[in-house]
Amino acid sequence: MRIPRIFVDQPLNLTELELPDEAAAHVGRVLRMQAGDVLQLFNGDGHNYQANILASSKKSVRVEITSQQPNPTESGLWLHLGQVISRGDRMDFAIQKAVELGVSAITPLFSERCGVKLDGERLEKKQLQWQKIVYSACEQSGRSMVPQVLPAQTLPSWLAEPTKDLKLTLHPWAKDTIKTLAPCNKIRLMIGPEGGFSDPEMTAATAAGYQGIQLGPRVLRTETAALTAISALQLQFGDLA
Repeated sequence: MRIPRIFVDQPLNLTELELPDEAAAHVGRVLRMQAGDVLQLFNGDGHNYQANILASSKKSVRVEITSQQPNPTESGLWLHLGQVISRGDRMDFAIQKAVELGVSAITPLFSERCGVKLDGERLEKKQLQWQKIVYSACEQSGRSMVPQVLPAQTLPSWLAEPTKDLKLTLHPWAKDTIKTLAPCNKIRLMIGPEGGFSDPEMTAATAAGYQGIQLGPRVLRTETAALTAISALQLQFGDLA
């Protein structure tokens, strides 16, 4: 039986602690775990922490951490995804699956054809929602390093950020493919919206040093394109077997 993994946003020492309210509610009310059951905790430091439940109710759970082990699930490829925000639950899906595939950081982007209006309090709530999706994806996929969902920004500000990473974006008529790229271990991958980037945006991306690559003869939806590109990059340069 698989041991449940729970993200806890606090330092974890080899001692007793009360789980935070949200984690406690999930363990006690949703999973219905009892005293004597075993959990695996993580906080984003790259380790797994084995824990025994000492007491459990629907609102509070007390555990004793019994051991700490490094978690070797991280890819050797640093991959920063710049994803133009998509409508409905497509963005949630793209973030969840990108984390499962080993993405290192995510920046939501606004572009000309974005089609999503978010600002102020609504954008802040979305950022929190996306980060919670990351926590859940790490719990499910076995990761103990937690990718950060960075503050959303416009495409021009993303393009202006200094970086030494290899900069890639998708273009259906590009000559290069992932197979033709030179070996690298740090990549910035920019994925456009439904309908793609506008011509001025592609010109700006090229001027900023972004190299166009294509994934094949078929046109993919934005979330499919992101996950296909991440998978192919992990296969070529990372740890996807």
